[in-house]
Amino acid sequence: KYKVWLKPSAEMSFLYGNNVIKSGLARITESTPQYAGVVVYNLADIPLGFGVAAQTTDACKELAPTGNVVLHQADVGEFLRGL
Repeated sequence: KYKVWLKPSAEMSFLYGNNVIKSGLARITESTPQYAGVVVYNLADIPLGFGVAAQTTDACKELAPTGNVVLHQADVGEFLRGL
């Protein structure tokens, strides 16, 4: 239901298990509430993983570029790190 799209520069950071910061955010679903589960996509609409919204959509607009937008939960790179 709630989606977040990442800029190419933020994709690898997310896939290494880091949270998404505002500077890496391309788009976010309108009216996403705080702490809602979100699916994280790249700009080609390929799902990369999921997380928890750290801010509401409105709060993201006033957020500093280094502020957390999505808290990492799981991603498609997990199986590589687990080897």
